[in-house]
Order: sequence, then structure tokens, then C-alpha cells
Amino acid sequence: MLLATLFWMSATGLAHAQQKELHVTYDFSYLTKWLSKGAEAYGQQGATFNTIDVDLYGTGFGVRVIHRNATSSGYVDKQRFDYQPYYKSRLFETEPYALNYSIAVGYEHYYGLDRAKANTTFEWIYAFSWPNLIPNGPVPRYIAHYEYPAGSGHVNRGVTGWVHRFGFDYDMKTSLLPQPLRVSSEIAYTDGLGGAAHDWSYANFGLSSKFKLTQNLTFIPAVYQQISMDKSVSRRKNITYAILSMRYKF
Repeated sequence: MLLATLFWMSATGLAHAQQKELHVTYDFSYLTKWLSKGAEAYGQQGATFNTIDVDLYGTGFGVRVIHRNATSSGYVDKQRFDYQPYYKSRLFETEPYALNYSIAVGYEHYYGLDRAKANTTFEWIYAFSWPNLIPNGPVPRYIAHYEYPAGSGHVNRGVTGWVHRFGFDYDMKTSLLPQPLRVSSEIAYTDGLGGAAHDWSYANFGLSSKFKLTQNLTFIPAVYQQISMDKSVSRRKNITYAILSMRYKF
């Protein structure tokens, strides 16, 4: 019902956007480690993500399909597809309190396992940022995740919970790079998701930039440092990892 509502709203928006174009972005990312809301989803293994993002004619509606898998064969049962219809827009465009926001709902499909025996869930993702709040300064952001089992009688019925992420992003211009160096930081409060404690769970700090290789192809390297604060989410105190992404826009 939830997915049907989002798709119906998308179709309504398309009726008012006949002159705009359909845009598709393909992203391939290699992660030296995948930290899923602070947890090491594939242990010490790396991961690859393949993402197709379809922007529906500039209406704000779109659909993402993400395939995630570990770089080790020991995690075959944890391969999955995420299907995420979403809507994004902006309010109060020229005001100091201008707000960028997006709402997405995702279905996590572990295709190598029986639906009731896998961590099959729905996840709502609410993201907000305030680009004009601090002139020429960092951009505050807040992201909330709410996840729950996709059916009754599943082995993961205790997974239900929230994660709240509070952060800043700052684009620092430098003559050494063609694009600004993005400095990011966030702190997260895990509110029972996956049976974790209700507590501050981790802080994360990152550096990234973009290198435009062709008109449509962009290389995005990033490095991050996580400081874990709650052992029910991650037992390792300090975790350093990198993400290398190639992004092509059609």
C-alpha cells in the first residue's frame, strides 16, 4: 500500500512534467568496509554497490535500485537488492531557513534466502538539510531511519527501531583540487534498531572530492573514520575505511 501510494503520487507529478527529460544515473562503488548505520555489515570484508537511480522528469520523484554484496564468498547469503522509491524537494528557496528534504521507503530483498528467514525489512528514510542557515559555512543535516520486518512471523521480528543521524557538510575550496574538498561529520543515536541499546552509537568523520573524467563520468574518492561508542552496534572502537565511486549520468 505504501509503495502504491508513492508510485501514484509519482504518476500525478509526471502529468505536469511532460516537457522535462528522464534522467538515469549509474553508480559503481567499492567500499573497503561497509558500515551500515555504524555496524560492520560484512565484518572485515569489503563490498561493492551497484546503483541505478531514475529521476522521473524533474518531478522530485524517483526510484533507486541498489545491489549490495561482499567481496568474499563467505557472505553469499547477505547479498541483497534494495528497492527505494523516493521524493525530494526544497522549501523556502531564498530564505535563510531554506530546507532540502527527501522521503524514501526501501524494501530489502535477500534473494538467496527464504523471505521469512532473511533480514527482509522495510525502511523509511527521512533526510533534511539547511543549505542557507550558515552563510558560507557548513550545511547542517539530519537523517532518520526507521526499519521494521516486511512480514509477520519473520526471524528478524525484533529488528524494529530508529537511527537518528545529526551532521554537517562543508565544501572547502583548494587550489590543489579541481572541485572542493568536502569535509563531513556526524554523530548517531541508535534507538533500538536490531536490538541495539538506546544510546549514542558512533561518530563519523570524512573527506571526499569529485573528479570529472568526461562530461557524464565522475570519479568520487572518499575516506572516513568512525569512532564507535556503543558495543551493541560495533565492538571496534576506531574503524578507517574508504569508498571509491564511478558515477555515470545518462
